[in-house]
Amino acid sequence: MTKPSLPDLLHAAVSAVGGTERPGQVAMAEAVAEAVDDQAHLLVQAGTGTGKSLGYLVPALAHGERVVVATATLALQRQLVERDLPRTVEALHPQLRRRPQFAMLKGRSNYLCLHRLHEGAPQDEEDGLFDVFEQATPTSKLGKDLLRLRDWADETETGDRDDLSPGVSDRAWGQVSVSSRECLGASKCAYGAECFAEAARERAKLADVVITNHALLAIDAIEGAPVLPQHEVLIIDEGHELVSRVTGVATGELTPGQVNRAVRRAAKLVDEKAADQLQTAAETFERLMELALPGRLEEIPEELAYCLMALRDAARTVIVALGSTRDKSVQDEDAVRKQALAAVENVHDVAERIANGSEYDVVWYERHEPRGGAVPRFSGASLRVAPLSVSGLLREKLFTDRSVVLTSATLKLGGDFNGVAASLGLGPEGTAGEDEPVWKGLDVGSPFDYGKQGILYVAKHLAQPGREGSRTDMLDELAELIEAAGGRTLGLFSSMRGAQAAAEAMRGRLDMPILLQGEETLGELIRTFAADARTCLFGTLSLWQGVDVPGPNCQLVVMDRVPFPRPDDPLMSARQKAVEEAGGNGFMAVAATHAALLMAQGAGRLVRATGDRGVVAVLDPRVERARYGSFLRKSMPDFWYTTDRNQVRRSLAAIDKAARETAGE
Repeated sequence: MTKPSLPDLLHAAVSAVGGTERPGQVAMAEAVAEAVDDQAHLLVQAGTGTGKSLGYLVPALAHGERVVVATATLALQRQLVERDLPRTVEALHPQLRRRPQFAMLKGRSNYLCLHRLHEGAPQDEEDGLFDVFEQATPTSKLGKDLLRLRDWADETETGDRDDLSPGVSDRAWGQVSVSSRECLGASKCAYGAECFAEAARERAKLADVVITNHALLAIDAIEGAPVLPQHEVLIIDEGHELVSRVTGVATGELTPGQVNRAVRRAAKLVDEKAADQLQTAAETFERLMELALPGRLEEIPEELAYCLMALRDAARTVIVALGSTRDKSVQDEDAVRKQALAAVENVHDVAERIANGSEYDVVWYERHEPRGGAVPRFSGASLRVAPLSVSGLLREKLFTDRSVVLTSATLKLGGDFNGVAASLGLGPEGTAGEDEPVWKGLDVGSPFDYGKQGILYVAKHLAQPGREGSRTDMLDELAELIEAAGGRTLGLFSSMRGAQAAAEAMRGRLDMPILLQGEETLGELIRTFAADARTCLFGTLSLWQGVDVPGPNCQLVVMDRVPFPRPDDPLMSARQKAVEEAGGNGFMAVAATHAALLMAQGAGRLVRATGDRGVVAVLDPRVERARYGSFLRKSMPDFWYTTDRNQVRRSLAAIDKAARETAGE
């Protein structure tokens, strides 16, 4: 039988989803097929509108071996499972002479636990929660959510939280879900045969394509206990997010509340001596946390070190006791024991990790200031530990024994792939050290003509932004730009405080709606923004990467300043210092790269379709004046560049006029 050609397969798949083949998509598919066949590694930058999902799905399906696709966002997972894969499989079936199977797999806590639902969640007495399922007419939000979950359990086929619409609070979901550590295991659970999480894992074992998320991919790599089925090809979409997601999974945290919950759960199941030992260590830890000041701990203070060792030793004693005693008077004893064991094991592991003081870890105190109140007080004290770098982990765990394709619209920073590659544990392109896999980078471009569709404007006449204080000249510039654009503005701010100040100022100056992140759900804000041309939307981090509004209602994207990490960010500053001590340029490797990635993502909000026109305005003169400015500009789409404020106002006014005429205004 003649093997179907890749161009024929791609044509069939693209036609099935109602699209048109693009040169970049074809180039990407060919490169992915070559990498998979050669068991090689590939980094592909594919601009918005390229059709990159089919660019990797078609060659992956044609290869015939199992493929894992990891994404950063729920939206892309849904697109793949609900739209792209069903249509692609149907289109390729006649030529492949087989019907590839696909499945989605997430972490266990994403699935409803039938044991928790029917037997009840073991609760701490201090939580004060009632058994809502016993109440005929619950009136609280929690009660209503739990009753709705009980009804949904009879309707759902997946038990996946993301299939529940509308959603429920985290508190409610916590009553009907378990972590992997808390799970009794299918063989020991009365509901094991019906378990949603186990069913998802079984479907994944049989699937040709498994869709998962970066977090589960990280857990699979870090914890050493495989949760993903064996696979020959790994495709990482939204690859610019991978390092931060892996860092998040590898970060440990201890809080007084968390430790005290572990004490309460264990005290019901172990002897008084073991419980008292853990309680004493917990009280000492809580006293220390009350006095802790936020910031990095380059060395663990002696008092904290003693406290952590006491916590570790007490937790170990309790863990041994929990594994050797059985209190038959405790209702649903196995579930209670599992929950207590999970809580105490987490305390033990994090305390031990911090007490050991590895040179490869960064440790810091963190506090969050509550909103409101006449006298602000710090609250939510936590002790955190994160890896100084995840590059070695990624190199060792991801780039061995399989072909890896990493793709995103933003992988080239400053004009090449080497910065992103270094964060993944890869050496310069085309070279390989002793432990550095060989990889290839490919930029397949974009179907958009950025030079004609967009303008990059840098307001070089403004004063350089300082760390504190109002930027009145920036606010004046912002108001003039929005007026010229007739609204239609997405404001991207480096801090929530900056977004709030700008929203307040614009609401006082302009006669048009100004939406602010946090005042409504993000989804509702974006829908409102997309529906009304005069509306502006201001916000911070999630808006830099999460807004897709093609058409005339988003024709001005404004960045208030270069989004460098905060100077007091413990992890980023530690990483920068480590690069400098190794002889590198810490600022460029860490701070500038972080900012370039965000600016590339932010600028990508402007042109989302072939007919889009507009301006990306950066209200920070450093992008023009500073030595690193060219690096930042090269990281963004290749818009027509100017610093002429009058030219930009005329262009915005012309774009606004054309949009209103098209709309018949």
